[in-house]
Amino acid sequence: MKDVGVKGGQPGFSGQLASVGRETVQDRVYLELRRALICGIFESGQVLTVRGLAEVLMTSTMPVREALGRLVAEKALEPLLNRSVRVPTITVERLDDLLRARILVEGEAAALAASRISDAKVADVVKILDQWEDMRTAAGRDVDVEVRLNQTFHFTIYENCGSPTLIPIIESLWLQSGPCTRYAITAATAGGDIDADHYHKQITEALIARDAVKVRELIIADMTHSFGFLREKLKADEARA
Repeated sequence: MKDVGVKGGQPGFSGQLASVGRETVQDRVYLELRRALICGIFESGQVLTVRGLAEVLMTSTMPVREALGRLVAEKALEPLLNRSVRVPTITVERLDDLLRARILVEGEAAALAASRISDAKVADVVKILDQWEDMRTAAGRDVDVEVRLNQTFHFTIYENCGSPTLIPIIESLWLQSGPCTRYAITAATAGGDIDADHYHKQITEALIARDAVKVRELIIADMTHSFGFLREKLKADEARA
């Protein structure tokens, strides 16, 4: 496990976290840490300290402490006895539980969006696929960019579902799934597996056709394949250990 805020310098992810200004500092710290968790910047099992995060975010410890408290309440972080917190460890059981919940909620949101999404929003989804292709052409696989584009792709669809109730639930699930998603992308890359854009292209085609059944099916296939690949890797790691 990594310990954020160790003596002797900045944590290794300091270049991935944006510094926080003075205005509405509590909310800005919370939103920045939330973004980092969703994008998988923090690793599974990583220990985070208030002082270390305050140093990276260039703020006082109070707003960091408050933000971490909110994230613990949302099950995105786990409290430790020494007042630090930890990113929950990825286990097969946790992975399966998150996948079950995401299949139910995101499958429904995607199906609803397929019948409601405008041509302009579908065009936005196509642009995200183009950005993915441009990224591959320019620099090969960049996990940071892939994680961001993957999130943007999915939420561009879900935000058109017409349900203000589903969106916060999806955000909460992604908040808890961030390390899993990043780990899954990394594992798939190392294993030479089919990547997300294979599914994203098919999802986009189904969106253009306004085929709600197909969109639901493909969204679920995308998640199941990614998490399934990670599940097998976790099981293999446990067997070797």
